[in-house]
Amino acid sequence: MSPRSAPSKQSPRVKTAAPQGLPPRPDLGSAPRIRVPALSERILPSGLRVVAVRRAGVPLVEVRMRVPFQGRARSHLAQSSVLTEAFFSGTGYHDAQSLAEAIQSLGGGLSAGGDADRLSIGGSALAPNLRGLLHLLAEVLTGNTYPAQEVAGERDRIAEEIAIARTTPSRLAGEAVSRRLFGEHPYGRDLPTVEEVQAVTPAALRRLHRERVSPTGAILVMVGDIAPKRAIDIAEAALADWQPEGRKSATLQAIPAFEPGGISLLDRRGSVQTSVRIVAPAPTRNDPDYAALALANTVFAGYFSSRLVANIREDKGYTYSPHSTISHSELASVLTVDADVATDVTAPALVEMWYEQARVATSAVTQDELDSARRYLIGTLALSTASQAGLAGTLVRLLDSGLEAAWLRDYPKRLGEVSVGEAYEAARRWLSPAASATVLVGDESVISDSVGAIGPLSPLVLD
Repeated sequence: MSPRSAPSKQSPRVKTAAPQGLPPRPDLGSAPRIRVPALSERILPSGLRVVAVRRAGVPLVEVRMRVPFQGRARSHLAQSSVLTEAFFSGTGYHDAQSLAEAIQSLGGGLSAGGDADRLSIGGSALAPNLRGLLHLLAEVLTGNTYPAQEVAGERDRIAEEIAIARTTPSRLAGEAVSRRLFGEHPYGRDLPTVEEVQAVTPAALRRLHRERVSPTGAILVMVGDIAPKRAIDIAEAALADWQPEGRKSATLQAIPAFEPGGISLLDRRGSVQTSVRIVAPAPTRNDPDYAALALANTVFAGYFSSRLVANIREDKGYTYSPHSTISHSELASVLTVDADVATDVTAPALVEMWYEQARVATSAVTQDELDSARRYLIGTLALSTASQAGLAGTLVRLLDSGLEAAWLRDYPKRLGEVSVGEAYEAARRWLSPAASATVLVGDESVISDSVGAIGPLSPLVLD
């Protein structure tokens, strides 16, 4: 079969022979079906989109909120980092301790986080206490005071964590990848500096909250043992005072064009391992190529039965668990292949990673490989939406990225239709070594000669 040919969508299952003395591999059967939840939703006058889903089973309700929170200023990353950690530090009615006690008395919890695109809030409570939980959330959204003592404590803790993180290979590798992909764009910095964090003041947080924590474009998802329309009524009443008047919005500038090729090296003297990352742009979830690439990438390095694991873990013993993932932000989708290898095998490990990358991009995967990856992806998606918390998290991510709940039905269907030829074409377009770049974090004095023999090195410097 040529790489570009398209086999029947209903190909027979292939049963491989088992080693002598072992029973045959069981038939894995068809992939599970994913039921699309019935959504009730309403756009409030403030611009907040509220979505509710009844998912009985346990008497809880899961709450997820995403608020647009982009920023261009250099200080935004430091301020947003402290803001999310101090988000529940006090209001005009509760200090941090009494607020925590009030939330816990509802049988639940609330927390905040964020990235370059958004402020994320998540929590849960006993279903009968949804009204109380949303009123406390509204109190924080509209009356957060960011007390000086609490802000100082969070600021010092974050600064200490950043200092530690900058000595951690995985965090350094993440920062190096971001810098290689996005340069000086806000996406190019994962962490603020310690000095930037220490400069954050309570007044700056109050101003940032007042200007940017707005319901316009925000999404609230509630999943649990609730009556959806009644839950939306409760949310509308509880959040009525959260209004966008006087709030400012900001959008990120366009990301720089990606320039493939080359090996970027961040020197980490004395490191006994090298963090190897291969990165490339990827299609968005609604791109026609996405399902086919997801399958090809899974065969290549997306799960434990992948080709890359078989090569550099099982056969060569270079690393414990290499992996490849596709991640999404508002302005970019990125494919990242990662492996941490012993310093002295950096070059041969990189050669094998490029080899497997080239192999999947130049020759078709087998039907058996495709079917196995298909079952894995559909199964993991079904598992991720099986619980109230999993469904709430999945829905808010989909809605926030411009997709609808129907994606939960349409994506598995599309995965089931992808042919060997389509997977090959997607891999050729997106997984080719020529379309990617390599980032290394390791001891330059040890690896530069061997790695330099297989490709030109360029130094990478972080703030």
